[in-house]
Amino acid sequence: MIALSGLAAFNKFTDNLSENGTLMPVLFIGHGSPMNGIEHNSFTQHWVKMAETIPTPAAVLVVSAHWLSKGTKITAMDFPETIHDFGGFPPELFAVQYPAPGSPAIAKETASLIHSTKVEMAHDWGLDHGTWTIIRHMYPKANIPVLQLSIDYSKGPEYHYNLAKELYELRKKGILIIGSGNMVHNLGMIAWDKLDKPGYGYDWALDINSKFKQLIYNGDHTSLIKYETISKDIRLAIPTPDHYYPLMYTLGLKGAKDEVEIFNDKAVAGSLTMTSVRLG
Repeated sequence: MIALSGLAAFNKFTDNLSENGTLMPVLFIGHGSPMNGIEHNSFTQHWVKMAETIPTPAAVLVVSAHWLSKGTKITAMDFPETIHDFGGFPPELFAVQYPAPGSPAIAKETASLIHSTKVEMAHDWGLDHGTWTIIRHMYPKANIPVLQLSIDYSKGPEYHYNLAKELYELRKKGILIIGSGNMVHNLGMIAWDKLDKPGYGYDWALDINSKFKQLIYNGDHTSLIKYETISKDIRLAIPTPDHYYPLMYTLGLKGAKDEVEIFNDKAVAGSLTMTSVRLG
């Protein structure tokens, strides 16, 4: 891992990546329960495998469903804290610390690419569970800078899709961008008695998830942006769009030659899907 100390060092490293034609893939990861942060299951095993099959990133930028804000913000501290933004879980989950560095230099570089809105440098956030539960499996040594970009919850899906396009240059600079949420996410309808039955999904959840996948394969981003027209049951799948918006960032970063891979394509507890996407 190359240490990034300051904007000059970052630019020198990323300029070399650009010259070599390296283009990082972009991911949407269904993060599911916070317990995935400490469990070793089929989902987390695939996160580990994914990290082994893609180039080692210069940094990781995550758009997490769990950082909603007014306006757009990016973490800009040297060492972001590990945020335990949940309750009712065992002590060992709250004990987890993921001490990855941040990077004020990369935060400023990222903000400079975004012209559609002003990006605020944030020092009062960190890495929430939409980020660290995934990244600690992918990069357990915590030696790669990790940043988060917030979701302006006052804006709609098209806004987020278009904002993501402004971040495309980061892919050329070796930065792995991850949207972290869940395509189908209805906590109010969880089948608690089916938690130990992997793959169990309500008919409407499986149907809508299938529609999402087909639209992603077809490159029909317009329909995905206008997701409320996809199905009469869409409000069951997306009662609130917080976990759906990270998908907009992933899709907005798709390049013309990027192939689509779907992974972790399973329902959980009836009303959640872990379905994830790799582009490139």
